[in-house]
Amino acid sequence: MQVTLGKRLVECSFADRVFFTNSGTEANEAAIKFARKFQRFSHADKKLPATEFIAFTNSFHGRTMGALALTSKEHYRSPFEPVMPGVMFLEYGNSEEAIKAIQPGKTAAVFVEPIQGEGGIYSATKDFLQVLRTACDNAGALLVYDEVGFTLIYSLVQVQCGLGRTGHLWAHEAFGVVPDMMTLAKPLAGGLPIGVVLTTERVAAAISSGDHGSTFAGGPLVCHAALAVLDKIQNPIFLAGVTRKGLYLKDLLLKKLGGNPHVKEVRGFGLIVGIELDVQASPLVNACRDAGLLVLTAGNGNVVRLVPPLIISETELEQAAEVLSTCLPALDADASS
Repeated sequence: MQVTLGKRLVECSFADRVFFTNSGTEANEAAIKFARKFQRFSHADKKLPATEFIAFTNSFHGRTMGALALTSKEHYRSPFEPVMPGVMFLEYGNSEEAIKAIQPGKTAAVFVEPIQGEGGIYSATKDFLQVLRTACDNAGALLVYDEVGFTLIYSLVQVQCGLGRTGHLWAHEAFGVVPDMMTLAKPLAGGLPIGVVLTTERVAAAISSGDHGSTFAGGPLVCHAALAVLDKIQNPIFLAGVTRKGLYLKDLLLKKLGGNPHVKEVRGFGLIVGIELDVQASPLVNACRDAGLLVLTAGNGNVVRLVPPLIISETELEQAAEVLSTCLPALDADASS
């Protein structure tokens, strides 16, 4: 079953090789190791090959020590410092900074989320990703897309922003810029424990048997579930439905909430939508929960994050928008209490 899933992932992505893990943070840890090994393999004549990494503001890559080092949010990092050294954080979307920072002999890899969920529902642009691609190529660095946090099809549990969630199978497909590695996780198996690193053959050639491993990764149960998920999500009609419902949700929110002075912006891509407020979002999130709607905060706590099941109906989207509209006064009630 593992081989069948591996072949399927290669067929539907840029990748030539697949490495299985149990979670997203494990996938990112593997990608860190693969990037370091690639640099050492590619520059065997150098005593000090490139070892440093670049990540971005508002990023979230996981809670284990390597992935945590790539995560910019201080409240995740500070209790466990010192974390892995050699990580530089750049402003997300700032192409000029990236061109200057990505250096040959120094930068091993650039880790970027094509869409930041935890960071506040910010989307990269094609131009930005293309700048990263070109700068990495020029510097001999690897470009790694973290598409780990991409949401479940059926569950009401909100896992984050992704696999099929943008209306494309992979979020980066909307931009047409291909990475050297991509990390995936929980939505691939419908919430069961899985993680994956997809790589090109060029990267895989640097990795030898025993360089990395995982005791339980790629078990038959999770692989079978992942194949069932792909059977559903790869359907172009299904993906078109996600796109259509995402546009409908944003239109509903703009109509229902756009006139409220606390609402600064409604943004998103497919069925991952953020409502940016000029105040903390917790009172609204709590009021929605009490009214039967589960939403989350994101960004600096001032963004309401909506990541509904991909099979949600338009009627249910209308109900959600109505609950949000009804609960908006909680923002003023909290300020006056």
